[in-house]
Amino acid sequence: MATKRNASKWNVSRLPDLTGRTAVVTGANSGIGLAAADALAGAGAHVVFAVRDPQRGRTAAGTVRGSTEVRRLDLADLASVREFAQEWGDRPLDLLINNAGVMMLPEQRTKDGFEMQFGTNHLGHFALTNLLLPYVTDRVVTVSSGAHRFGAGVIDFDDLNLTKGYTPVRAYAQSKLANLLFTLELQRRLTETGSRVRALAAHPGYAATNLQSHAANPVSRAAMQLGNKFFAQDDKAGALPTLYAAVMDLPGASFVGPDGLGEMRGAPTLVGRSAAASDPGAARQLWAASEELTGMSFPPPLPLTDAARA
Repeated sequence: MATKRNASKWNVSRLPDLTGRTAVVTGANSGIGLAAADALAGAGAHVVFAVRDPQRGRTAAGTVRGSTEVRRLDLADLASVREFAQEWGDRPLDLLINNAGVMMLPEQRTKDGFEMQFGTNHLGHFALTNLLLPYVTDRVVTVSSGAHRFGAGVIDFDDLNLTKGYTPVRAYAQSKLANLLFTLELQRRLTETGSRVRALAAHPGYAATNLQSHAANPVSRAAMQLGNKFFAQDDKAGALPTLYAAVMDLPGASFVGPDGLGEMRGAPTLVGRSAAASDPGAARQLWAASEELTGMSFPPPLPLTDAARA
């Protein structure tokens, strides 16, 4: 495993040759998703842009050198998630990068009635991962955030949609905490079944992307725009933890982030998480609740997966 000292020197030029490998990147049309897709394609991978707006996805894919394709995926609509998985068929998939997300929105609902941030950032990716998992041959990387520590700092299992106390920050924090608990429980289940597939999480630190432009509070929106201009690292630097988690030999359930002050910027390395994000009981409870809400469950391994790993 890489040491922190070595990790501090890691950058996109150290990606291995990914020729012959396939990666799905959700939300690849902009920000760190596009930066990650560009880097993976540049290293030889075939990258699938899983995006809500195919036209924007095609425009983004056109800026990338390498092998790409664009497929529609709306994580705020479980019917769209099912359709994406059905169209995928039984193709082997080396890397599933759960990157797409929404941040600090005004209160609203997904097409299935879930709070938008929890429904998109967690439940959509939960459903997608379970549907594609039989075909995954290497790893699942889910993008979380240091903001998982914000708000109450725990999952409100009595009110997952936060109908009794919604704030944009609280909802975002809960969704990012859910990403980490999902990764923890997914890795436990993979290990229990003897799978070699690994589940990891990453966070970009403070990266300038268009996520900050959708904040519900105009004062917060203006402050984040100033932060983007003067303090944030760019989307290419923000994508490095995701890429590091996608290709480096790291233990399952690892969390990767920047190594700088406050994990706001810097080179990728292993980072810590809150006690709530390390709670196996909460991880199992969230998994059970997510299965009930989405109708998806952890799939049995398929022979194809074993053959692809051999």
